Amino acid sequence: MDELLAAALQVRENAFAPYSNFRVGAALEDESGRVHTGCNVENSTYGLTVCAERVAVFKAISEGARRFRRIAVAAGAATPTPPCGACRQILWEFCGDIEVVLVNLKGETKSYRMSELFPRPFDDSFLR
Repeated sequence: MDELLAAALQVRENAFAPYSNFRVGAALEDESGRVHTGCNVENSTYGLTVCAERVAVFKAISEGARRFRRIAVAAGAATPTPPCGACRQILWEFCGDIEVVLVNLKGETKSYRMSELFPRPFDDSFLR
């Protein structure tokens, strides 16, 4: 199995999801090949919950990474599950049109470009 997918599956085990029981892991590869992982962390208010993809992006940014190649997202759903809308916005903002590889616990995968998952993003071009 691809190392990035394996990292996403492994970090999924660290998810804190006592309310939804929907555990997600993400592994983001930067341009130098370093992998930054994240898992979802739920909060009893729900609105303060943070998704795995955003944790991985924010960790990568906080560690100095600025350019990214791809992200793997692992969830326990019957079919490979794409990022939510908020995560798509964050991924577009910080990663651009990277490859998004989805994997479930059965090892089934799907691969997309961010532009396929988020065809009309809001970005800084609207702020000029």
